[in-house]
Amino acid sequence: PNLLPTPIGPYSWTLKVPILMYHYISVPPADADIYRYDLSVEPDNFRAQMAYLAENGYTTIDLYDLSLAITNKKELPPKPVILTFDDGYRDNYENAFPVLQEFGLKGTFFVVTEFVDRGLEAYMTWPMLEEMAAAGQRIEPHSKTHADLRNRDRDFLIWEILGSQETIAAHIGYTPRYFAYPGGRYDDAVIQILRELDYWGAVTTISGKWHGFADRYEWTRLRVRHDTTLAEFADLIDPGDTVGGKPQGNN
Repeated sequence: PNLLPTPIGPYSWTLKVPILMYHYISVPPADADIYRYDLSVEPDNFRAQMAYLAENGYTTIDLYDLSLAITNKKELPPKPVILTFDDGYRDNYENAFPVLQEFGLKGTFFVVTEFVDRGLEAYMTWPMLEEMAAAGQRIEPHSKTHADLRNRDRDFLIWEILGSQETIAAHIGYTPRYFAYPGGRYDDAVIQILRELDYWGAVTTISGKWHGFADRYEWTRLRVRHDTTLAEFADLIDPGDTVGGKPQGNN
């Protein structure tokens, strides 16, 4: 994928699609602080969530599908959902990837490339990521070092954003087009660099389900937490009464 999909005619679509946000897929260690605990979805719970998707008519799509649907170039399946995983933890390969394969589901994994390059034990390796990409999972950039990108100079932003994009491209065979802001932190200068580097979109840590062309660099997500019950998970992704989308002007 190269050129940004753009709307045909004066309108695009704002679509209601849950983009779920995961981090660790593992049992939190006994000494975990409140943040690590909250970000850790235990493998049994994750498997139950994926089984729920598979058994209740949900179809996993990726962000490329969403861009094409918003711009009238692709029709989405009924009950679409997008699975995203931030940071590139090794437990994503060990505990999430096999479950996704088992149920025929697709995920998008945002990785911090320097952590992979340095071989840090808690993070996936390039052979793991290459295996996942070959199996149909999406690998996308989460910056080089997970730095706070706000109030940074242009050279630093290009190093973080282009550098991570090029590193991943060298390993998976295509240029990734989506970015997850490290820690959810960004400003207008970051968005401008994403535009210049031909990113198709970016995801935040802000909660929401509606996504359009005009706000493609600020797509919202829904956080799945350690204590999210299966009933809460079902409610999180339920399309409810508003199915499909609504037209949006492109100005």
